[in-house]
Amino acid sequence: MAENILEMRSITKTFPGVKALENVSLDVRRGEIHAICGENGAGKSTLMKVLSGVYPSGDYEGEIFYDGQSASFGGIRDSEHVGIVIIHQELALVPYLSIAENLFLGNERIGRSGLIDWNLANADAAKLLASVGLDESPVTPVGQLGVGKQQLVEIAKALSKDVRLLILDEPTAALNDSDSAHLLGLLRRLKEQGITSIMISHKLNEITAIADRVTVIRDGRTVETLSLSAGEVTQERIIRGMVGRDLESFYPDRVSSPGEEVLRVEDWTVWHPTQDRKVVDNASFTVRAGEVVGIAGLMGAGRTELAMSIFGKSYGRDISGQVFIRGKEIKARTVAEAIGHGIAYATEDRKRYGLNLIEDIRRNVSAAALGKLAKRGWVNGNEEIKVAEQSRRDMNIKAPSVLSVVGKLSGGNQQKVVLSKWLFTDPEVLILDEPTRGIDVGAKYEIYTIINRLVASGKAVVVISSELPELLGICDRIYTLSAGRMTGQLPIREATQESLMALMTKERESVG
Repeated sequence: MAENILEMRSITKTFPGVKALENVSLDVRRGEIHAICGENGAGKSTLMKVLSGVYPSGDYEGEIFYDGQSASFGGIRDSEHVGIVIIHQELALVPYLSIAENLFLGNERIGRSGLIDWNLANADAAKLLASVGLDESPVTPVGQLGVGKQQLVEIAKALSKDVRLLILDEPTAALNDSDSAHLLGLLRRLKEQGITSIMISHKLNEITAIADRVTVIRDGRTVETLSLSAGEVTQERIIRGMVGRDLESFYPDRVSSPGEEVLRVEDWTVWHPTQDRKVVDNASFTVRAGEVVGIAGLMGAGRTELAMSIFGKSYGRDISGQVFIRGKEIKARTVAEAIGHGIAYATEDRKRYGLNLIEDIRRNVSAAALGKLAKRGWVNGNEEIKVAEQSRRDMNIKAPSVLSVVGKLSGGNQQKVVLSKWLFTDPEVLILDEPTRGIDVGAKYEIYTIINRLVASGKAVVVISSELPELLGICDRIYTLSAGRMTGQLPIREATQESLMALMTKERESVG
């Protein structure tokens, strides 16, 4: 039996005007966890789509050998038939169907009558859920589950197809630390059962903890494959391969010189839109000009709810409290009013709420402030293109032109378009919710540089992040939230991951 379960040789894939992959080669050993790293747009997902048949045989150049035999897949069903299953970053689950219905969608459990045997389906689903450590009823609608549990449902679905080679594209990008640890533990257990895994990830600490080997791709070409057992896998070496240079620091240097107070929030309380409970409870905080203020909290602490409710009451009900911009109380009852008062909010879910993915860069950049480009109700198209071109240059957005469709851009470039949109509104304060989620280390550095540029120009910036090292690396002060209440505030010189975690798990004590 061959040592390698998979060999991809000289894979080249071209889109109109773009060579996404050029002579990429990859070999994956039987029973290993193999990580693929690279910057956004390097070609990682494209390579896996070639492997899984999303891009069918004949749509690319090169050869695939699977289990020692030449393989060509005309579609996903062909690859699944031989045990190759891909779980995309955007989960392919139907929220209104039950877990069991999702697990066997297209692969229904049929009884002797020729109809679906729901007792059999639910029984088989329960066994699959147990195998991935998910304690949920098979009849629970998938939409009621958190992202971490939905990820486990996807893996259970793969196991139902007798998976031998499991491909996971950014499996922990949207997960908290606890869910991520559970998922990585599951991959180790699957390895013990002889299942091979390929994992695409930007989280280098997870890769160095779990991967047997790592293949680095840059600009559509294979750079090198590193072995953990040979001591070759380090974060520094992976970064060097990804970006083509040493990254001396994860965070760019910045001299902090905060000015006058720009934003003050006092006694802010928000009730859940459908449940009888507070999601933000009497929270108060301030942000000054030229300052980056972080908000840290565990999943469910109320960070996003706090930000969205301030931004034109776009979340929650029975909202009370006061918001001041440069000492003057404002009323921001709608998003338009919030924008008018100089507040901008870049959502954590850029694909669903931050961008129009089927529109181009030009339209996305201008979307939040069309009035600046309109005269007598008509938008000046030439000015719109000029503004977008300026943003493309200033933000280093990698795209052929401002007429490029945003949905075709990499995650890092999409995030730069989101920032461009809100900067065009000329805000006094910019709230960034998980600004680097799902983007690579090189693009993260660029985002941090943009933040530094903003505060250097006198903007006030609020950063919400689940990554404590990120907050410690870019902020001047950090507030902590627990169960909707502010439990502490630390200047950066006093903050550590341990001191922040202690405050994030503290119960009910407000900041004085």
